[in-house]
Amino acid sequence: MIELHCHTTYSDGTLTPRQLVATALAAGVKALAITDHDTVAGWPEAYEAAQGTGLEIVPGVELSTTEQGQSLHLLGFYPDGDRLQAQLGDRMAGRWQRAKTMVARLEALGLPVTLPPLPPGTAPGRPHVARALVAAGHVASVDEAFDRWLGDGKPAHVPYDRLTGAEGVALLRECGAVVVWAHPFISHGGRLDTLLPELVAAGLQGLEVIHPHHTPRDRRRLEEFCDRYGLIPTGGSDYHGPSPTPKGSQESVPLNGLGVPWAWLQGLKALSLDPRPPGRSS
Repeated sequence: MIELHCHTTYSDGTLTPRQLVATALAAGVKALAITDHDTVAGWPEAYEAAQGTGLEIVPGVELSTTEQGQSLHLLGFYPDGDRLQAQLGDRMAGRWQRAKTMVARLEALGLPVTLPPLPPGTAPGRPHVARALVAAGHVASVDEAFDRWLGDGKPAHVPYDRLTGAEGVALLRECGAVVVWAHPFISHGGRLDTLLPELVAAGLQGLEVIHPHHTPRDRRRLEEFCDRYGLIPTGGSDYHGPSPTPKGSQESVPLNGLGVPWAWLQGLKALSLDPRPPGRSS
């Protein structure tokens, strides 16, 4: 009945916040987290759309960091929106510069594209560039755009600005957020044993246990890590809309399709009132 990881058109989702709220209501969702990449611009529209419906909006963000050249994403829930927005200014500027650099690299490769107009507060990413490649007729699909040009190590790929996982945890905690490692088995599954203690020492408070890319075995292992380190579990469909996922490889898991327990939201709320300072582990 809850969804703690969803995206809108303010990052790489295909639904506006208002459309996402309507879709969540139709699916029977009772609590919906807005966790766009590096932006909180979708919150106001989601709050307005949910007013009087009984749907609880959970304010959040998915912060982009890197570890050893690989992306590591952190979910921050219930932050101070004003403080976080100020902190995200540099991240947003970096995302725009990254997108422009990818466009320049594509042009140098003989693949000129034009990014579509994006609303203020939108965090551009590779999916936007991939769609521009499709629109220009250079590739047949978003999947092909990633596989040939934009994927990690491909000719037009540009990494995020440098921000380590521990630095990202600290940034989110300083803004009052409850910090959860998003989909830990994507990219960093083999390093959980060594990387997790570093993030916990920095103030990490939870792990995203339920995710479309996590197998039942992955979930059990993540639950064991939660028990070992005193972390809370969260989960969500990482919903990007009814169209294919950002890379285009498969349809999104439908909202409310993974059975995330209501009790996990209560654990998240309890930590949002936790007065302990950043950097102190559970």
